[in-house]
Amino acid sequence: MITAPSVKTGAPSARRLVLLGATGSIGAQTLEVLARYPGIARLHGLAVGGSRPEVVADQVARHRPERLVVADPARAEAVERAVSLACSAAGITAPPIEAGQQAVVDLAGSLGGQDVVLNAITGSVGLLPTLSALASGARLALANKESLVVGGHLVTDAAAPGQILPVDSEHTAIAQALAGVRPDQVDRLVVTASGGPFRGRTRAELGAVTPEQALAHPTWAMGRVITTNSATLVNKALEVIEACFQFDLPEDRIDVVVHPQSIVHSMATLVDGSTIAQASPPDMRHAIGWALAHPEKLPGLAAALDFSTAQSWTFEPVDEVTFPAISIARAAHREGGGAMAAYNAANEEAVEAFFTGGLSFLGIVEMIRAVLEHPGRPRAELADGVDGVLAVETWARETARILISEGTTKIPGVSTTSSNPTNPAGPASSETER
Repeated sequence: MITAPSVKTGAPSARRLVLLGATGSIGAQTLEVLARYPGIARLHGLAVGGSRPEVVADQVARHRPERLVVADPARAEAVERAVSLACSAAGITAPPIEAGQQAVVDLAGSLGGQDVVLNAITGSVGLLPTLSALASGARLALANKESLVVGGHLVTDAAAPGQILPVDSEHTAIAQALAGVRPDQVDRLVVTASGGPFRGRTRAELGAVTPEQALAHPTWAMGRVITTNSATLVNKALEVIEACFQFDLPEDRIDVVVHPQSIVHSMATLVDGSTIAQASPPDMRHAIGWALAHPEKLPGLAAALDFSTAQSWTFEPVDEVTFPAISIARAAHREGGGAMAAYNAANEEAVEAFFTGGLSFLGIVEMIRAVLEHPGRPRAELADGVDGVLAVETWARETARILISEGTTKIPGVSTTSSNPTNPAGPASSETER
């Protein structure tokens, strides 16, 4: 087991940290935690998408990583310019800059057994860096749920016991609830959901939802893709599948309950009928700090619950008629054979099309269903290994783009909307920022 260094001293640790997806929400909060608790680790490298050069420059000047990787080569020059100016103003030497997806993979695998890689990349593009980090022997703090959703047993088979620590409020909560509990004592897990911005609405009321409305999450501040996934409940569907692999349970032993207050982050029900819940204010620093310092606790990391004032916590079932994303994901997981890779790829394409006017809000999940039910889907045996999974992903993306360009009237259950083709440049999965 990897043991965290003491967090009582402010002296930097010999342990190194690589942060993938540094300019997104999780990445930025990770750097805040690291600045407050320098005894956790020393920042070795950052990987960014490159769409926000000024943010990258500020992070480099403040936190001084030894290496910097820009995933999108077309944005590397702008990032290099901004970083050079910021470092010159700060009187420090700018780190060398590498570019490209392979450079991200190489950075993820550049550490060793006492070090940490925090993967906060958004989308299935995070799978290869996850596998690279696991192969290095470093602890993997995993905020990229798509790695487990798409990679499944490819990821869990590559991981040593305890090597993966989730950076997700729900899965961190489950891990804490299960501390000291044997696997045979677990009956089922309960993953909570805020319900998103459209909780309580009927399917008929969601036909004209705009991107701006979908991004108005009532609790969490997240990136465009994840916030939209929360609105469709695709994010919760992915978390169910992630929990299957993270905690080695079938999907029928993982429940979902809507909890609008987002205080209870998840629960574990044991065979004796007792339920253990983890509760805290909705603040991702809890999950980030838990994974970085585990098994230590960071004092004063974030606010605790205040029980001196009256409050109510409510729980309600998911409306799976209005929000079928979870049931579709459960069926895909049971099927196996790359079905979840197809599910995730179709969703990423559909979300992009929703923002470019090529698909309605309801069309996002119906596009997932259409791709999964497509008669041309690759045979299950072709999804073996990394190359097979990536081939299924490629097929699903291409198929989704074709269906979108043909118009939503060809997708069962979706009323006619704009049939403009989606942006052929690619899905939002390449966006390293959250």
